[in-house]
Amino acid sequence: MASGIQPDAGQILNSLINSVLVVDDALAIHYANPAAQQLLAQSSRKLFGTPLPELLSYFSLNIDLMRESLAAGQGFTDNEVTLVIDSRSHILSLTAQRLPDDFILLEMAPMDNQRRLSQEQLQHAQQIAARDLVRGLAHEIKNPLGGLRGAAQLLSKALPDPALMEYTKVIIEQADRLRNLVDRLLGPQHPGMHITESIHKVAERVVALVSMELPDNVRLIRDYDPSLPELPHDPEQIEQVLLNIVRNALQALGPEGGEITLRTRTAFQLTLHGERYRLAARIDVEDNGPGLPPHLQDTLFYPMVSGREGGTGLGLSIARNLIDQHAGKIEFTSWPGHTEFSVYLPIRK
Repeated sequence: MASGIQPDAGQILNSLINSVLVVDDALAIHYANPAAQQLLAQSSRKLFGTPLPELLSYFSLNIDLMRESLAAGQGFTDNEVTLVIDSRSHILSLTAQRLPDDFILLEMAPMDNQRRLSQEQLQHAQQIAARDLVRGLAHEIKNPLGGLRGAAQLLSKALPDPALMEYTKVIIEQADRLRNLVDRLLGPQHPGMHITESIHKVAERVVALVSMELPDNVRLIRDYDPSLPELPHDPEQIEQVLLNIVRNALQALGPEGGEITLRTRTAFQLTLHGERYRLAARIDVEDNGPGLPPHLQDTLFYPMVSGREGGTGLGLSIARNLIDQHAGKIEFTSWPGHTEFSVYLPIRK
């Protein structure tokens, strides 16, 4: 570099791959570099003076916490911020610094793919550990439960008073209820019988079953990719998975109603359980309900975790287990007005 030549700050900002914004305390935009303009799908002229949250369908940043940190003279970092723009979700790392004249510098960088993959693997390992723990407890419960039920049956035969048999009947009924719950906790232990056929046959059976439960103010939309290749799968298990997810969506809509979309697409060049596949099937279940509570999202696939009063929290845990047995995966995105579960099943390496 020639002596005495200073780099131009504007050129540096324009060349950054990270999105850089300068905003005021109301988060109104006063500067956006080209990367930020591309992220927000607006020119700098249109962005100028517009509060950042108004451009987004959803923004997970804790703005009050950021302001508190900046007011205390500290920087602020959130390593996982979700922005939704035109129904597209972006997961970013956000850093904020206070500038002179009460401006704030925001820098947003896409989450590193390797870091995201490592995070997914860690969460999956934690879910498996939680599932194994629950299964171990379930086995410990199931063994004495059989003895309890048998003793109640013998006691009912020995009781002289028929009125007292009502108590043993209650014991037997409750033991059976607990046994059914334990069986659901244990879930399927072995892979099912896989056949190669169109996944749309399963989707149509799910639609037929759910259609009988739909209230008048809920619309079920089918959006299938007719070019999706056939794939090996256990139809009964995949039906159970999709039925659980669609019914969860229906319950999430509540009395206000709404729309549920069942969508299929072909995914290309996807990594599933450490294996690279040229082709995979993606099955989406999308609803426009209130969205999943943030405090549930990290543990949603854990056994006994439910966002619904009276729910067992087993449906998604079992669904995850079944998809694991197919060498696939389940992902979800959620914000107010949108929840989407995506099931990926391998087709071809």
